Amino acid sequence: MHGCVRCGAPIPIADGMCERCNPLGLKQPAASQAHGTVVLGIVGAVIVLFVLAKISIHGVGPFQGVVADVISAPPGLAVTVTVTNEGTTTGSTTCRIYDPTIQGIGPESTYADSPQVPPGQSVSFSQRVSTLGTVVRPLAVSCSSP
Repeated sequence: MHGCVRCGAPIPIADGMCERCNPLGLKQPAASQAHGTVVLGIVGAVIVLFVLAKISIHGVGPFQGVVADVISAPPGLAVTVTVTNEGTTTGSTTCRIYDPTIQGIGPESTYADSPQVPPGQSVSFSQRVSTLGTVVRPLAVSCSSP
C-alpha cells in the first residue's frame, strides 16, 4: 500500500490514484512515461544552461600573459604579470605562474586571477608567490582562455 498521488488515501502499490480521485478508472501513466518526461526536462535544462554559458563568454579572450617583473618579497616573490585580451569582450582569466626550468605542474607553481581586461587592451597586476622561493629568477606565465 501507498498513498494516492492526489489525496494521499491508502491504495494498492500498482495504482497511482484512488477511486475517488479517478472515478472513471482511467488508465494510469506508465512509470516510463513519467521518467521519460523528467529526463527530457533535465536534458532541456542542460542545453539551455550550455547556450547561456556560451553566450556569456562569447568574444572573451584569448588572453596572452607576460611576466613583466619579479622581485624578492620574503617569504616569496612579487611577480608582476601583464595580460592582454585579444577578444572583443571584457573579461578576466586565470594565469599559471611557474618556473619554466621545472617540468610538469607541481607545487612550485601558482595560479592568479587577473582583473577585468577590456577588449584589445592590456592590464598589469602583481601577485605574491610563496611556492617559488625567494630567489629572483626568470619565470613564465600561461593564461587560460574560456
